[in-house]
Amino acid sequence: METIKKQPLLSGILILFLTAMIFANIGGSMYDGLLPLYLKELNAGITDIGLFFTLSSVVPLLLQILGGWVSDSLGRLKAIAIGSIFGTLAYLPMLLADTWQWLLLATAVGAIARSLVGPSFDAFIAEHSTEQNRGKVYGISQAIFMIVMVVGPPLGGLLTTKYGFKWMLFIAGVFYFIAMLIRLSMAREAAKGEKANADKLTFENLKTNFGTMLGLIFSGGLITWMLITDGLRDTSFQLSGTLFPVYMQEIGGLNYQQIGWINSMFGIFMMLSTIPGGWLSDKTGERFPIALGMILLSAALVILIKIPQGVAYQWLYYVGWAVAGLGAGISGPAYQSLISKAVPEKQRGLAFGLFSTSLGVVSLPAPWIGSQLWDNFGPTFPFTITATVILLSVIPIWLKFKLPKEDSSSQPVSEELKEEIPVVTN
Repeated sequence: METIKKQPLLSGILILFLTAMIFANIGGSMYDGLLPLYLKELNAGITDIGLFFTLSSVVPLLLQILGGWVSDSLGRLKAIAIGSIFGTLAYLPMLLADTWQWLLLATAVGAIARSLVGPSFDAFIAEHSTEQNRGKVYGISQAIFMIVMVVGPPLGGLLTTKYGFKWMLFIAGVFYFIAMLIRLSMAREAAKGEKANADKLTFENLKTNFGTMLGLIFSGGLITWMLITDGLRDTSFQLSGTLFPVYMQEIGGLNYQQIGWINSMFGIFMMLSTIPGGWLSDKTGERFPIALGMILLSAALVILIKIPQGVAYQWLYYVGWAVAGLGAGISGPAYQSLISKAVPEKQRGLAFGLFSTSLGVVSLPAPWIGSQLWDNFGPTFPFTITATVILLSVIPIWLKFKLPKEDSSSQPVSEELKEEIPVVTN
């Protein structure tokens, strides 16, 4: 397969796939960083915000594994197309909401979309790469994808400042609708070419695939340690992550537009670091960039909570988010690459869904607990816990995040990749 080595890292179908993801997630990133503030505008208090994000995590927990299984069975593109329909519908209750409780319906419908799209996204990229270049492909894909974090937050902040949340959400919904049309078209073309998986959605199929994953989870090996470590780390993230827009507004004195630009700074530096992160992953192994990313994320939180109050110091929020973007960008491709190599190819969708579910079960009450810590111990306390746990996670990452030698060798290219490579276009 000499022709494989001569092909560009990103195939034509992968570029179109990423284009649709960009449109969908520009919409999501326009409001995601401002959602806690939208809840405040709908008369939610700090404790209500923590409760909202805890309750909104319940539905994804029920669906992530099923979404990954659907992706493995029906095919990545078909699962994403189905999820996109639900993602478009989720904007309706957001636009019509007159109380913060209504937004729970939006997150429930949106959870169906995320459960189908999320596992399929990572698995689709893995199937359009080889083990030798997977970190690079993830890095380049994420760099392109991070356009959403550069464009979406400042656009959302600008529209919210000038026209209010409702108009901003309408524009975000238009972006997602365009993505849905692209995805439906791709799913149709894939079905014509018989690229979709032929497996049926049966209970026996689910039981077999789930049994394989359970064996990996309880083996005491790499997957076990990844779930334990990431469960603790994700819980610490959830303690403070949903409260940070409120922190920047109330403690930092930032307005909607400034918060949007700060989130964009995160996206810019993540975009700049994902390709080097993918290169590091392929050259040094996955654990080094993952550990380095965690150190940078912990340092970013320390910077952010140590910023003195006052307009003269607001520029330091940009510095903190830039460091956080570097950490996320360096570690992201390596983390996705490691999961894709550690599980069988036919269970990748289920694996990515299972990781999201397992982490979510552990971290489910964390947003509510974080809001209680804010009220009882001060605004910086939940962020301090997050920074500490992230830093301590470097120890098990370095000791345990290693592939067995027999799994590190080169594996044959997937059948889907073989089909795509001869017709690659730039």
